[in-house]
Amino acid sequence: MSDGTAGHGSRHGTARRRAETLAVAGGTLVAVAHAAPAAVRLPGVRRAFPALAGRGRSDHIALTFDDGPDPRSTPYFLDALDELAVRATFFVLGDSVLRHPETARDIALRGHELAVHGWTHSRPWLPAVTRDLREVAHAARAVRLTTGAVPRWYRPPYGILTGGRRLAAARAGLRPVLWTAWGRDWTARATPASVLATVRRDLRGGDTVLLHDSDRTAAPGCWRAALGALPAFVRACRDEGWAVGPLAEHGIDG
Repeated sequence: MSDGTAGHGSRHGTARRRAETLAVAGGTLVAVAHAAPAAVRLPGVRRAFPALAGRGRSDHIALTFDDGPDPRSTPYFLDALDELAVRATFFVLGDSVLRHPETARDIALRGHELAVHGWTHSRPWLPAVTRDLREVAHAARAVRLTTGAVPRWYRPPYGILTGGRRLAAARAGLRPVLWTAWGRDWTARATPASVLATVRRDLRGGDTVLLHDSDRTAAPGCWRAALGALPAFVRACRDEGWAVGPLAEHGIDG
């Protein structure tokens, strides 16, 4: 005659397996919710979200730079932009703003727009919403307190806009924007000619162009390729009848 112990153990085992299955499923859903928004980094996906990609006025090109401020390289870009009579948007890293406040202030003093690129240039493969909220808020605060500028835009490192980073941008009052064209200027093989050719390959009015004013997270010295391409790039845009300027003048809808 059974005392029910076997059945009781079986029910416990079934309940435990069900709990484990739910835990795995819950973890999978969290990971998907975290990582799925990052797909907008892919060119084909970005085209489906024109405002997020940075599509603006058809007679305007938004010129943006990532990864500064860097006292070794950013001043060269500021001088070149002065000579070209062009203003741009600089997506800066919060820790670099604190380490190089004079360079950050110089960006603002010369009439350029400062935006947030994060606190450091990290890859967010694992969900960390609390960290994202803290770091994006700290970066925006560093820009405000150091330069007096109130940032409006946010571009996540590597263009990986996770669910946590999207929420962090919203909490900080920032609008995410990626890019529609870039120069692949971060590689060791980049040259002014290759950067110009890559940017111009599919360039059209309304694009947001991504370049870098620092080699902090790229091949040493690669910023010189982007710097060398600037005059010809601006000239080519003007020949097409496109103005070149910051995102604030780009007319992004949505």
